[in-house]
Amino acid sequence: MEIPLVLRFEEIDAGMLPLVGGKAANLGVLTAAGFPVPPGVCLTTEAYRRVTERSGSLEAALDALEVTSPTDTRALAELAGTARAAVLSAPVPEEVADAVRRSAHGPVAVRSSATAEDLPDASFAGQQDTFLNVVGPEAVLEAVRHCWASLWTDRAVAYRAANGVAHRSVRLAVVIQEMVQAEVAGVMFTADPVTGRRRQAVIDAAPGLGEAVVSGAVNPDRFTVDVATGRITDRRAGDKRLAVRSRAGGGVEHVETPAAGRADERAAAGTAGGRTADGTAGGMNGIATGAAGPAAEGTPDGAEGAFCLTDGQARALAELGDRVEEHYGAPQDIEWAVDSDGALRLTQSRPITTLHPIPRHAGPDEAADASADLDDGLRIHVCLSLAQGLHQPITPMGMAAFRLMSSAALGLLGHPVADPRAGAPRFAEAGGRLFLDVTGIMRSRVGRAVLPRVLDVMEARSAVVLRALAADPRFGVTRRSVRPALRRALRVAGRYRVLPRALRALLRPESAHRHARATESALRAHLASPPDATALQRLDRAELILSRWTFRLVPEVAPGPLAGFAMFGLAVRLLGGRARPGEFPTVLRGLPRNVTTEMDLALWHLAARIRRDAPAAALLLGTPAAELAARFHAGALPAVVEEGLREFLREYGVRAVAEIDLGVPRWSEDPAHVIGVLANYLRLDDPALAPDVQFARGAAEAEAVVEGLAARAGGLRGRVVRFALGRARALCGLREFPKFLLVTSLAAARAELAAVGAELAGRGLLASPDDVFFLTLREARTALTGSDAPARPGATAGAGAPEGSGPSAGTRAPGGSGPSAGPGALRALVAGRREEAARERRRRHVPRVLLSDGTEPEAVAGAAAAADGALTGTPASAGSVTGLARVVLDPVGAHLEPGEILVCPSTDPGWTPLFLTAGGLVMEMGGANSHGAVVAREYGIPAVVGVARATGRVVTGQEITVDGTSGTVAVSVPPAAS
Repeated sequence: MEIPLVLRFEEIDAGMLPLVGGKAANLGVLTAAGFPVPPGVCLTTEAYRRVTERSGSLEAALDALEVTSPTDTRALAELAGTARAAVLSAPVPEEVADAVRRSAHGPVAVRSSATAEDLPDASFAGQQDTFLNVVGPEAVLEAVRHCWASLWTDRAVAYRAANGVAHRSVRLAVVIQEMVQAEVAGVMFTADPVTGRRRQAVIDAAPGLGEAVVSGAVNPDRFTVDVATGRITDRRAGDKRLAVRSRAGGGVEHVETPAAGRADERAAAGTAGGRTADGTAGGMNGIATGAAGPAAEGTPDGAEGAFCLTDGQARALAELGDRVEEHYGAPQDIEWAVDSDGALRLTQSRPITTLHPIPRHAGPDEAADASADLDDGLRIHVCLSLAQGLHQPITPMGMAAFRLMSSAALGLLGHPVADPRAGAPRFAEAGGRLFLDVTGIMRSRVGRAVLPRVLDVMEARSAVVLRALAADPRFGVTRRSVRPALRRALRVAGRYRVLPRALRALLRPESAHRHARATESALRAHLASPPDATALQRLDRAELILSRWTFRLVPEVAPGPLAGFAMFGLAVRLLGGRARPGEFPTVLRGLPRNVTTEMDLALWHLAARIRRDAPAAALLLGTPAAELAARFHAGALPAVVEEGLREFLREYGVRAVAEIDLGVPRWSEDPAHVIGVLANYLRLDDPALAPDVQFARGAAEAEAVVEGLAARAGGLRGRVVRFALGRARALCGLREFPKFLLVTSLAAARAELAAVGAELAGRGLLASPDDVFFLTLREARTALTGSDAPARPGATAGAGAPEGSGPSAGTRAPGGSGPSAGPGALRALVAGRREEAARERRRRHVPRVLLSDGTEPEAVAGAAAAADGALTGTPASAGSVTGLARVVLDPVGAHLEPGEILVCPSTDPGWTPLFLTAGGLVMEMGGANSHGAVVAREYGIPAVVGVARATGRVVTGQEITVDGTSGTVAVSVPPAAS
């Protein structure tokens, strides 16, 4: 069948994306659904193919783009220019030119429609060109040629490179659509794109064509409409000093509208600088969390005629947008226009790609859980992924493990879960990230006092958000008595003998360290797998490890560090205001027996041994880490490297970057990151900056501060302070050990599941053994047996509830109820999840707190706050350092020059080897006692954590000053080269 060159909107459906591109596909869907879309046609990608297929210069540019780094913006721009010139110079076949000329009826809009455009995960909005009010066949043909060329604008090429879209895979169709001579036009979001709140329409409007709003050439009027009630909750007048209007002979002109500007100045005065019509400010506890207060109905005094839309038109737009969103099943970014007859027209709709998915609960009792605490069902979710220093999405198998472990944790607390594989009722996930529903905790008098304090030392900015939400009347306290919580705490403490163990640790700190190591030895013995186990037995063992051993040993070790931090808190209270800024964090420098610090120093000592072997050192410095990792597995490295690395991995090979996700390979499987860090260490040639020297210096400084604080307190108080801080230093290093035991268990479960993956790949059900980590535990069992029931009684609880509600965990194989639908379906399931994970890894922002209506409270607070450009966070490690910044989003393969300041989104122990050569640390996430803060203090490098958008506001190569005492980061002007 011959591929059509032209299709009418009525002939286009959503499945024609490769032929018509995203914009035309959406216009076809809207037309078929009966929405008021101006009529038009699409010149298909077949026309673009015929024009460009013989262009040798375009092919050469495509070949070069395939091997150009996404970060090499200069090379990308040069190649984009070459590609544009090739398209513009290509002759247009006569049949294509005739098809275009026949489509040019009256004034039209000629708009690009790329196959990578207006997609659910990447909008590509504004990346290609649009031409308005084009009159005449030859003018339309010329506009079409320039639309084709705009597939290769600098911005489009850079956007595709950044989003991992292959340039060779993209083609361009062109929409030729009846021109709407708009009196008023603009853009509408059916969910607030800043706060994330769903069903809150945000409308920007200006006189004339919508180009003025879309291009940012004008400050438009803005309306915010609560879609559920139709109330206008906010109305703000823009200056509208410019209007884009059609010219009689074709094209558009920009017309100044000073009279409208003066009217809008009166309107701005009437709305009190952007407040709601009743004068209510929109702050953290107002519209920030969705409580907009009274409706903003009626025109403010002094603002008559200032707005280019009436209230009725704004409500009609919001209602229409709600119907479009319902049709697509997702919030939409809509372009609209009101013509001279007052008719409302839709000219485009695309998904809002920047919204973070709303967390969904795994269990079947979500609705019951919601109504139990709140009449309107609004929930508060805290992102546990970020609290654990993990920004990237968790694999589906990693999520399944967390569900099982969350059930095990509740079991330890005396609250067994009916279906452990479904997870704890408050377990939720979104975008591959782990969330915890804390609504019930925040409605409890004890919970809202304790939870923010816990987060203060884990993820301080989350604590700030929760304290602000505590003032929201929708989250008022409903459980005031402290006795139930106290009884539960005492019951758990008694069951696991927490108090006697803590007292023993205070009396004899060395006994706590011996007990921790003995616990680790016992755990490793339990985790040893029989060599002749079947795949099904290994799956049983993996579930047993996750449900029994991951948390069982935590109460054995946790009393020691708890006692240490209790002593630290006692000293802080006794000293009152006698301590100077930065002294308390200094006390925690150079802590002994921290398993993460010991790991980093062991790697440093290995680097020191390698340095003494000149050929081995040269090999590490001059060979890619991936190649060295392959040589290591082949036993082909120099002896000092081979033996030293094997010794290190025997102890610490269970670890990894993002190690709480068991779907991530361990260092014992892929030591490339460790080898890269060794190479970084070899570049450090200043003995004074050696990590072990700095660690010893930090410990000495800490001891000196302890003595100084004790002397300042004096007398009996001073002796108690000295004892308390001494015990804190002796015991707080154990803080990392419970997680190390957890990671050791996860590594063992991963090894069992890897064998399951090998079995499924051997049967042809999976393409590779690693694909098993893109299934869930239930799906892996079904693939092995055809049933999701455990192979033997007691391995896990039965089936029933879904394993997850997010796409990354809950997607089922097409054509059946699960992976039993066949090998092809199982492979397609895995492929889809891998693509989704790749998209989520490109997400730059993950909310730390998210409400169930999509609102991100911190985003609203940030929008309402004054933008003074200051970078502030939580002091984590005292001291000040000035140096060049190195922004690192992924530590694997990262190159950090000695003394550079590491700027990163978050860290877990897998990042900390980089700290040894860093001059300072800035993190977007974390609190004073998060993993990164602890290790930074122990190495004596200044650190500030919880700095909002640090990786976007700081540029690699920029000079910055990190003040770890005050919690500030001073940023210089970015260098011209960046």
